[in-house]
Amino acid sequence: MCGIFAYLNYNVKRDRRFILEILFNGLRRLEYRGYDSAGISIDSSSSSDPNGQLSFSPLVFRQEGNIDSLVKSVYKDVASIKLNLEELFCVHAGIAHTRWATHGEPSPKNSHPQTSGAGNEFLVVHNGVITNYEVLKETLTRHGFNFESDTDTEVIPKLAKYVFDKATEEGDQSVTFSLVVLEVMRHLEGAYALIFKSHHYPNELIACKRGSPLLLGVKELSEDMHSGAPFLDLKFISENRHPKELFLSSDASAIVEHTKKVLVIEDGEVVHLKDGGVSILKFENEKGICGNALSRPSSVQRALSFLEMEVEQINKGKYEHYMQKEIHEQPESLTTTMRGRLKRGGSTKAKTVLLGGLKDHIKSIRRSRRIVFIGCGTSYNAALAARPIIEELSGVPVTMEIASDLVDRQGPIYREDTAVFVSQSGETADTLLALEYALENGALCVGITNTVGSAIARNTHCGIHINAGCEIGVASTKAYTSQIVVMAMLALAIGDDAISSQARREAIIDGLFDLPSMLHLAFSFNRSLDYKDLFYCTVVHLGKSNMFLPCIFADKVREVLKLDQEMKELAKLLIAEQSLLVFGRGYNFATALEGALKVKEVSLMHSEGMLAGEMKHGPLALVDENLPIIVIATRDACFSKQQSVIQQLHARKGRLIVVCSKGDAAAVCPGGSSSCRVIEVPQVEDCLQPVVNIIPLQLLAYHLTVLRGYNVDQPRNLAKSVTTQ
Repeated sequence: MCGIFAYLNYNVKRDRRFILEILFNGLRRLEYRGYDSAGISIDSSSSSDPNGQLSFSPLVFRQEGNIDSLVKSVYKDVASIKLNLEELFCVHAGIAHTRWATHGEPSPKNSHPQTSGAGNEFLVVHNGVITNYEVLKETLTRHGFNFESDTDTEVIPKLAKYVFDKATEEGDQSVTFSLVVLEVMRHLEGAYALIFKSHHYPNELIACKRGSPLLLGVKELSEDMHSGAPFLDLKFISENRHPKELFLSSDASAIVEHTKKVLVIEDGEVVHLKDGGVSILKFENEKGICGNALSRPSSVQRALSFLEMEVEQINKGKYEHYMQKEIHEQPESLTTTMRGRLKRGGSTKAKTVLLGGLKDHIKSIRRSRRIVFIGCGTSYNAALAARPIIEELSGVPVTMEIASDLVDRQGPIYREDTAVFVSQSGETADTLLALEYALENGALCVGITNTVGSAIARNTHCGIHINAGCEIGVASTKAYTSQIVVMAMLALAIGDDAISSQARREAIIDGLFDLPSMLHLAFSFNRSLDYKDLFYCTVVHLGKSNMFLPCIFADKVREVLKLDQEMKELAKLLIAEQSLLVFGRGYNFATALEGALKVKEVSLMHSEGMLAGEMKHGPLALVDENLPIIVIATRDACFSKQQSVIQQLHARKGRLIVVCSKGDAAAVCPGGSSSCRVIEVPQVEDCLQPVVNIIPLQLLAYHLTVLRGYNVDQPRNLAKSVTTQ
């Protein structure tokens, strides 16, 4: 849930001010992952040790609050100690951290980097949770270590110092930084991504991970000296001594503005940055101390990959906030989600969906005993929205599981099951635990994620990348709608062999095509087109005739985005309210849950999404003339039932806000338009209606938050990627 970042410049002169700004900007890019405290470590001015070697003592700066608070604090401290910001370094290693508190309240002592003690011999920034830290803490305390923080992280640098001291006491004067870290890893349990810095190993950094995300970025400052194959050859880059900059980050968003050459670090890998080179060692838990020396690990050869992301994607552009930007990006993000995956036309006029990431497993999915959707929060809601159409087209029973609950109760998962794991980040801790559990039980595991190279993408048997683009706002918006569209396409692919549902499938495909505007992109179909990412491949063969595919999403979505000002006016009416109820059923039960979730997580207003069929079993007691109630009542099989719900709420003087299809205002307002406020949205195919219906609620949540004066991109106590349990 935290963000970690590091910057190492090699054979290129950078002054201390430049290094600080690189670290600060990296943290700003990661601030969505945590923003209750932050810290950095850089080197002090050089001095000579007793052997005449230049050495640098690490300086640590930590501050409660957001990144701007840290920046002000650092420059104030730098001025007080008269640190020269113009001092140049040909080689320098700095680390940084932005925190979302799990152990210990937000405070400087609990912020990272955490230290081994006086002198800052070993420093660590950490994303994750160490589950056995209490046992390690007791052991280290018995060996004379004193603990200052309440964090689980502090045991790591102290353990590193203990390992280093023990090795040197036993005569191993050549113990390397990587061997110290490997021995530390052998004692750690839990999920983590770690970056180590030590004055015993100046200008070196070590990164390792288990479960939590971590990337290496490589920027060569003399790329004109070579081209072709060596461009992504990590060995070639490591062996040369050209000027370069190396970056470590929890997320690609902090790297892309510097370089697009990245390495997605795998679980169990230890990445050692030294002398401009990158060496990768493989952690093997059974190896450890052999006699009086640490055992030597095996090395790993990896290639860099090219980051498919643009800097523009992580900037706000013309918008005030990321959430606002991402809501309005949905026409484009949905287009990207569908591109290359829909087929309509050709000599047979066939209408099909082609998901290359599933092509080798689709028959197994069709033969499943049941399909189990597993997720958390918004991802769970997206799967819930898609459940009816998957049941209808596949004929396979579909069950829903909240990931943490499945793991807690060890619910039954069978070899004949298909388990579908839905996660925007692909790193959600509870979902990963559920994935591990399902794999142990032999289920076919399918991943639906927005993040190439994520843990879910790597560890599932097959999957679909939603291609929604980078999402930085903590409250998920465009990923939710793209998830629904992807799962609707999954339903179409599973049911593709059933003649009885062909008309229904073609109607849905027409609905998907109708969502975009009539701007199109022509393709020539005398060949196959391959749409590939690192782990999920979509291969589309589109026949021999010409046809047009949607290029820019959005007549329907763009139309509903025009409700922006109307939702702002509604937010003004609700700004002082304490509670909000949202009723939905059928496809739109998920819309009610997701709409209420958006309101509560960013505007801090209590809100509940409820199944309208359960209204008379308790919730009706809350209804009076003061409580605002939103009812989702667009045209589908449940429309008449929702009309009945509206009548009952109206009879009890409820303050009604009804989301209905265009032209249905009179049908949903008992006694005329004065009895309730109506929000009209475009009508689409019933299983796609949740994509349209959620957007007014996203806009409402956004405007409520801004009007209430809260930070919409960084809601209280929350962070984007929940990588801790």
